[in-house]
Amino acid sequence: MNNPMTYKAAGVDIDEANLAVGRMRDVIRSTYTPAVLSDVGAFGGLFKATFEGYNDPVLVSSIDGVGTKTKIAQVMARYDTIGRDLVNHSINDILVQGARPLFFLDYFGTGQLDATIASQIVTSIAEACKESGCVLLGGETAQMPDVYHGADFDLVGTIVGIVDREKMLPTTQVMPGCAVIGIASSGLHTNGYTLARRVLFDMAKLNPGSYVPELNSTVGDALMAVHRSYAPDILPLLDEFPIAALAHITGGGFYDNIPRVIPSDCRVAIERRSWEVPPIYRLIQESGQVPDYDMFHTFNMGIGMVLICGRDIAATVVERLNAQVTQAAIIGEVSRGAHDVQLV
Repeated sequence: MNNPMTYKAAGVDIDEANLAVGRMRDVIRSTYTPAVLSDVGAFGGLFKATFEGYNDPVLVSSIDGVGTKTKIAQVMARYDTIGRDLVNHSINDILVQGARPLFFLDYFGTGQLDATIASQIVTSIAEACKESGCVLLGGETAQMPDVYHGADFDLVGTIVGIVDREKMLPTTQVMPGCAVIGIASSGLHTNGYTLARRVLFDMAKLNPGSYVPELNSTVGDALMAVHRSYAPDILPLLDEFPIAALAHITGGGFYDNIPRVIPSDCRVAIERRSWEVPPIYRLIQESGQVPDYDMFHTFNMGIGMVLICGRDIAATVVERLNAQVTQAAIIGEVSRGAHDVQLV
């Protein structure tokens, strides 16, 4: 045979994968706690299931990705933040049920593996995990040239957290008269990028390096703003105040996410003038003539997390959040009615 076929010739480089794992090993281990009973490279991650301080511990899990924000990272050759997006998004998803993160697992799939890129992404995942007290327990690096084109990649993560059953959210205290508090986002977070890219790059003919005075940054920098984690601000509040519910404003925006945490006989009215929509959303809407409904159904519009509590403690909760430079405000109210969200 003149041209023998090898796995590398078919598009999968095992040596490059081993190089990537070698570069990741130390930063992954830096997230470990005494609860970790395995090491990097084990077939499965081992985590000791002893939960001191919990009366009736419940494990909470979630899986999600960063969507086509990967395309912005790729075109900007910037891979040191997208892992943070993934971890913080996942932490927020279990936070809305009152859970603290325990451990995280990641999936990185690509058509052509570059050990440097892979290690930068996993390093950012590990750094975000370490900051949140979350173990990076395992992961998968997949080379699939027949699925992903060239250097295109996908990034997905699974998180497992814990909460006492009696402290799970939402509670039965979500009822008419409750205040709805909006907590500021840091940008688009990890949703709506397909629409944003179509509008900004295809219709408005901008590029990631285009400087827009209204943004006070380039388009690429605005789009790459890291998805913030709300855990440092909200977890202390859960121990101090009777918070009734939290809603992470991700895919589906206001219309799909808030109804997930309110009773079927309640609705939420959101006062649009109660916060200033950041410039990036105005740029997208004006450049693409995007209808209001689509904007609030696709993006977080500057509100990344919604907190629902009794009207009697709402002002104090807002004051406490703003003392942490969180930027929070009362943006609406729960009332009796059809199970939906109204923007007024």
